[in-house]
Amino acid sequence: MTENVTIARPYADAAFELARGANALGPWSEALERLAAIVGNDDMATCIADPNLSPDQLVKLVLGVAGELTAVQQNFVRVLVDNDRLPVLPEIRDLFVLLKNGQEGVKAVQITSAFPLDDAALTALKADLEARFKARIEATVSLDPELIGGVRIAIGDEVIDASIRGKLADMAAALKN
Repeated sequence: MTENVTIARPYADAAFELARGANALGPWSEALERLAAIVGNDDMATCIADPNLSPDQLVKLVLGVAGELTAVQQNFVRVLVDNDRLPVLPEIRDLFVLLKNGQEGVKAVQITSAFPLDDAALTALKADLEARFKARIEATVSLDPELIGGVRIAIGDEVIDASIRGKLADMAAALKN
């Protein structure tokens, strides 16, 4: 996986520069999302690995499924095919999103909750996080009943553990010392 990120980085950087230069970060993000989903499909992965498909046929196949892409985006797909880099499109998309979020001042946050969060609680939590980190927050919420109660928030490499399980672990560590 680390190798894929290393391979994907220059392509993500190039896509970002092309998108930024055209003031089209949103459309590029959407196009890369579609392309990554296409490449992630099992049937498409079989086609990508098929040595009987020529690069031109593979480009036509991907572009035919991808929907509307600009000429520059189509050329980007051709470059990926010519360099056998289609399989790293999900990593290219992920790195592109990180660059886009950095440009737009957005931080991606993973919120793990013991129980489902209602809209009001999520909105309040996002507002608190936006004030703390002085950035717009894009939150992904998941459930983990093992937290017992509360939430665990991961933003970048910082983790805020406000879960009951985390507090119990802190108390257990304090009692051992």
